[in-house]
Amino acid sequence: MRTLKTGDERIERVVVPRVLVIDDEDFIRDLYRDVFEAKGMTVFSAQTGDEALRVFKTMAHKPDIIIMDHRMPGKDGIETTKELMKIDPSVPIIFSSADEGIREEALQAGAVSFWAKPFPVGMLVNAMIDLVEARRKRDSMHFH
Repeated sequence: MRTLKTGDERIERVVVPRVLVIDDEDFIRDLYRDVFEAKGMTVFSAQTGDEALRVFKTMAHKPDIIIMDHRMPGKDGIETTKELMKIDPSVPIIFSSADEGIREEALQAGAVSFWAKPFPVGMLVNAMIDLVEARRKRDSMHFH
């Protein structure tokens, strides 16, 4: 949140967190969309790694956080994470997969966190909010 001063009045502008959900399962994307939008977030989604890269490149304002699945048609989550990191290494990616064997590879590819499916979506929402707030605090320090 940034505060703009105009004369004696203060206008606060709330920046709504933007989330990019990358998962080939319609149910998962819909679930995340419902939960995240209920928390006031703007949700973008992609079914495949290739689609995610296209969406990411065309976004005027990059997402504050990305939720990444592993097993998808075409590029898997590891490949997609590596490519996203080449475009913007600052965007936090939470990797989400039922395959715990790829945890280390996901983190080495650039993910900031790995969540083994299944997990309570509410916990993910709280973690995302913490990451977004921490990133914004860090970024706002660079503006002053």
